[in-house]
Amino acid sequence: MYSVEVKKLNKTFGKNVILNDIDLTMEAGGFTVLLGPSGCGKSTLLRLIAGLEDVTSGQIIIGGKDVTLADPKDRDIAMVFQSYALFPHMTVEENIGFGLKINKRPAEEIKTLVRDVANMLQIGHLLERTPAQLSGGQRQRVAIGRALVHQPKVFLFDEPLSNLDAKLRSEMRLELKKLHASLDSTIIYVTHDQIEAMTLATKIVVFNKGKPQQIAAPYEIYNQPANVFVARFVGTPLINILEGTLKQSGGSWQVDIAGTAIPLDNYKFTAQVQVGQKVLLGVRPEHVLAAPPAANGFKAQMRVVAFEKTGSETLAELDYLGQSVRAKLEANIDIQNGELRDLFFDLGHLNVFDAESELRL
Repeated sequence: MYSVEVKKLNKTFGKNVILNDIDLTMEAGGFTVLLGPSGCGKSTLLRLIAGLEDVTSGQIIIGGKDVTLADPKDRDIAMVFQSYALFPHMTVEENIGFGLKINKRPAEEIKTLVRDVANMLQIGHLLERTPAQLSGGQRQRVAIGRALVHQPKVFLFDEPLSNLDAKLRSEMRLELKKLHASLDSTIIYVTHDQIEAMTLATKIVVFNKGKPQQIAAPYEIYNQPANVFVARFVGTPLINILEGTLKQSGGSWQVDIAGTAIPLDNYKFTAQVQVGQKVLLGVRPEHVLAAPPAANGFKAQMRVVAFEKTGSETLAELDYLGQSVRAKLEANIDIQNGELRDLFFDLGHLNVFDAESELRL
């Protein structure tokens, strides 16, 4: 397995800066997910690593070797695209083995490798079918099999599940997780789907406007977002961001919201702060509770604006001191529009950001 590094990497199209001075290491054997909205540069980075686009400046190093100017075939990588890109007139067996045939590998060796990969992906019984006879999930497995059969050191996936329905996406996420555990390879995976990122990654790189915003494990990305963009991009429903001001009382820090002080007794600041500083308080909807937590709870009276019962939970929109708050509550909670309710912020799961820079404090 190989590590992949990019150093001072830049990519421009005319006057448009797509990637801006990127330094990034993707560890050997890791499952690195490049996460971000459409147009943020994540797919362009993947194509640069694959050699499908030319670098404007900077270096790409795979397995310790500078491959910035190398042809794609010389990088020991395989790529799976959003579109399956299968040959419609070929069988599954022919599609998977096509690259090996082009490289003039012996016919019997191709047959053995293709069958081994097909059995691993549970499509061994489909080898004689054509793509038109397959479901979307089966076609995606064929596309993955075509990459696997080359036994590369690095796999590149460009939004491979985006064309599948929700049920198939869930199933394929599990298959990719198991596949990574069984392979001696490095995976770099592009998606705008935060659930894919959180469930698959050993490391997530959150992109926005051509720059990484945070590089960390999924748990840290979710619970300790580096800035407001990351906090808002990761998590469903959307994190609550409340405007307030820092104050001190008895040596303890608090966030003042419309005259109500929310204590920050257990919050660990990562930057210098000062009294009167304008801040944004981040509270995820699952940390707005109907009953007080075992410790570190803050009671807040809110008015119910709207709610949805989804079967497994109740999603509520509330008004708190003139600001909107979303809560993820129990499925069977008795709730009515317009009523006042006492809910509780879990103070053990707060995030504080500077209002001007939007960076974590």
